[in-house]
Amino acid sequence: MLITHKKTRKIMNWVIIILVFLLFAWFFSSSLITLYTDYLWFQSLDYTQIFTRRLATSLGLMLITSLIAAGFLLLNWVVVPHWIAPKAELTGSVPFASYFQASSKTSGSKPKTFTVSTRPLRRTFTLSAIAVGVIIGLTLMYQWDTYLLSRQGQPFGIGDPIFNQDIGFYIFDLPWYKVLLNRLQTLIVLTTIGVVVRYAMFGQLEARRTVTHMSLLSSLWLILIGIGRLLNRYSLLQSHNGVVFGAGYTDVNARIPLYTIEAILFFAAAVVLIVNAFTRKWKLLLYIGAFWLILSFVGPGYPALIQRFTVEPNEFVVERPYIEQNIRYTRYAYGLDQIEEQEYPTEGSLALEDLSDHADVIGNMRLWDYRPLLRTFGQLQEIRLYYTFNGVDIDRYSLDGQPREVMLSARELEVNQLAEQAKTWVNEHIIFTHGYGVTMSPVNEVSKEGLPSLIVKDIPPITDYPELIITRPQIYFGESTWQYVVINTTEQEFDYPQGDANAYTRYEGPDGVRLGGLLRRILLATRFGSTQMLFSPALNRDSRILFHRTIQNRAQTIAPMLWYDPDTYPVIVDGHIVWLLDAYTWTGDFPYSEPLHAQNAPNVNYIRNSVKITVDAYTGEITYYLLDPDDPIAATYRRIFPELFKPITEMPVTLREHWRYPETLFLYQSQLYATYHMRDPQVFYNREDLWDIPQELVETEQQVMEPYYVLMRIPGSEDIEFVLIRPYVPKEKQNMVAWLYADCDGEDYGRLGIVKLSKDRLVYGPLQVEARADQDPIISQQLSLWNQRGSRVLRGNLLVIPIQGTFLYIEPLYLEAESGQLPELKRIIVSYDDRVAMAPTLEEALLQVLSSDTSTLPADISGDITPDGTLSELAQQAWDHYQAAQACLAAGDWACYGEEQHALEDILRAMVDARE
Repeated sequence: MLITHKKTRKIMNWVIIILVFLLFAWFFSSSLITLYTDYLWFQSLDYTQIFTRRLATSLGLMLITSLIAAGFLLLNWVVVPHWIAPKAELTGSVPFASYFQASSKTSGSKPKTFTVSTRPLRRTFTLSAIAVGVIIGLTLMYQWDTYLLSRQGQPFGIGDPIFNQDIGFYIFDLPWYKVLLNRLQTLIVLTTIGVVVRYAMFGQLEARRTVTHMSLLSSLWLILIGIGRLLNRYSLLQSHNGVVFGAGYTDVNARIPLYTIEAILFFAAAVVLIVNAFTRKWKLLLYIGAFWLILSFVGPGYPALIQRFTVEPNEFVVERPYIEQNIRYTRYAYGLDQIEEQEYPTEGSLALEDLSDHADVIGNMRLWDYRPLLRTFGQLQEIRLYYTFNGVDIDRYSLDGQPREVMLSARELEVNQLAEQAKTWVNEHIIFTHGYGVTMSPVNEVSKEGLPSLIVKDIPPITDYPELIITRPQIYFGESTWQYVVINTTEQEFDYPQGDANAYTRYEGPDGVRLGGLLRRILLATRFGSTQMLFSPALNRDSRILFHRTIQNRAQTIAPMLWYDPDTYPVIVDGHIVWLLDAYTWTGDFPYSEPLHAQNAPNVNYIRNSVKITVDAYTGEITYYLLDPDDPIAATYRRIFPELFKPITEMPVTLREHWRYPETLFLYQSQLYATYHMRDPQVFYNREDLWDIPQELVETEQQVMEPYYVLMRIPGSEDIEFVLIRPYVPKEKQNMVAWLYADCDGEDYGRLGIVKLSKDRLVYGPLQVEARADQDPIISQQLSLWNQRGSRVLRGNLLVIPIQGTFLYIEPLYLEAESGQLPELKRIIVSYDDRVAMAPTLEEALLQVLSSDTSTLPADISGDITPDGTLSELAQQAWDHYQAAQACLAAGDWACYGEEQHALEDILRAMVDARE
């Protein structure tokens, strides 16, 4: 039986429809599977309401927008054309005008016409209208957070200086208005294109009712352009055109009035087009188009003239009010207005006997740099090839009743480092499921071999301190737990190596999504692309899958509207390892606030550390605590998701004791404060007192000095506190002029302060201290010698420690073999005043720089009395003085320690002389 051409075409149409349907089904089925499995994950964490609120908002926006858009398109593509040409539609065929063909004008030939059935075209336009409407709706569903912020936005209580609108308008309302305007403009453009094509196909472009239709659509377009011009006025408060960020003189006095005039003219033009809908004259449309083109070319010229002839000849005078606004709003947006200022006269002095008053500070001076220490931890404590340390964090603990600054790192499991033959699905997803324990060392303790003194070490973790005992060392949730694992299977999980054998365990925590029946298992297997999840005999209905296991991803999945600090750090508390993570509320729409210029940072010009998050490394329990309820953005999110945030007062005290002011936030604040400490507009404009972040030598390279944590006394305070500090130097100079700090402890958490140094006295900056050390003949000779023996010298962080009205500079030196990865701490460089010394220990280096003037020492120390006796007697005296020195050191009596060390030196010299 022969198949006619008509039947063949019909079959092909159905084939195309089926293929398109299958393509859409595949795309949406993949999205729906991810959506459903994420719902199960939220449900397992008891955060279902957060998921459903986001989903309901997204679907609601998509549905309403799709209906409105599809309805508008159907009205203009199907209903109105049918009303304009009803006869043509009813006959079933119309002439297809040769608008797209050149008419032959030779031999008096007539242009060709065609007939085409209108039913398929009506069906095509109808389906197209629905499809385009759904696509527009889909683009809006991802704006759920913008919509919710607009609905629930809380006022800032601060108005902008130009329109006196509350700042909340710019952060919550204006972005939503822009989103709506963009979608409406898109809708009008697509509608107009479809209408033109529809009328052109049927030869009706010059019909009177067509002119009416086009005029009404054009009037809507002009109204939207006018609204856009009005919104653009507000956007100028985030302008880059002037001398500072924000609206400048030209913006306020030229562009804002111009936008207002343009809006009025566009609204008037829209009225003219509405009138044209009844007069039906094409000339009016041409006049409007010409008006638009003229305005587009002439409009930008006026602000340029104002800038050239009014602003540039006297820039500071005319821009002064706007510079003041930029300073004020930038300082507020980054919390710089809360920085407390104080002077540090640098007129103090430090002697050996003073060190006993600062024994708690000296005893916590950090000698280990996190970069070489990470490699050392890896060599000493990774134990097996599949364990890894991702980073070293600095924290403090109360040990034996005393504050101790420590460095620690979590031992995580990296399945990619398994032997090749061991990389099976069962091993990677069922057996090797978790890391184990942490390694910790005090910041200032060094073994005789130049290695860190470990106070938490090995597997299982060993420690002599009850506060550091870990009863749940397993790390199922961490920084490297990037892939899913399945627990509660017939297989036991590897726990830790035990000699030549292994110890095994089973996960007893509550986390995980049950595999359940066949359908759920199919969906989960599809999501993770795993056929083994369907057929593995090790799995059962009660097996659970753990995913979203990395700390960042876990937090981001629950609350994607927050910006998360990249540095998550572990805390040992109540026998568990708990991760602490800082989160920021932020916006890039704050008027007049200078935006951040940093890598890996979003478009930010307002930021607050409003949220702290805890994640239990074993159970996966995640909790969001609202740290700053007064922040309007945080208060808005709390109104949107009341179930998400807990008051900060509900965080256990044991965790609050380990808060750290986030280094990322401090880095941005210190970067901006280098400029925005200048509050006088003229000084700011001329950049007269511009600061910079100093450079330092780290390992073998010069780089910008990083902020660093230290236990110290803030000037004016008697208590030792854990603070984050960063020095400043003048722009293009190296001497130190100030240092910024952030308090991390107790009720003072988050308190910022700037300590300005006296300008009539030189205070060395980090690079100057480095240079003075390199110029010291003894130090430079030793460094050169080490660098020539198949090893290299690595410089650690140079710490600038304010103490007793002066400064100590401390820099550790490490020696690393070129073929090895085990840096050893060999020397400490200490600089004070105009003295610099290098010694094997911090105590010896301090002794050298604080007692280099021997004329001030007692006679029996300065060498006026020479020890005598036999070698045996001198040896006994040396031993006695050494023990006495150690006792003085243990008691924190530095003056006594110095005396005993000098006595020991004299005895050793006498022993050398006696041998000769």
